[in-house]
Amino acid sequence: MNDRNEIYNLQKRIQELEERVEQLRLSRRVLMYLIEKIEKERTFYLNKLERENQRLHQDNYRYARRLLSKNRQIIELEEKLGNPTSSGEI
Repeated sequence: MNDRNEIYNLQKRIQELEERVEQLRLSRRVLMYLIEKIEKERTFYLNKLERENQRLHQDNYRYARRLLSKNRQIIELEEKLGNPTSSGEI
């Protein structure tokens, strides 16, 4: 009877361990799902930030070009008016 009791206890322990393994598998699947979701969100936001950065660089470039053009216009107008302050003559 002691052997039967031991066998029963061992079978019960095996069943508990199998249930625990199944719970761990489920936990792992949930964690993997969450990691995938976080990675997708991170990639989405990273791409969004890269696009925004590229747009800002383009805007900056256009602004610098306009500024340079306006500065050239100012220099040309000052030269026409005979104002030497911007051309380096003092």
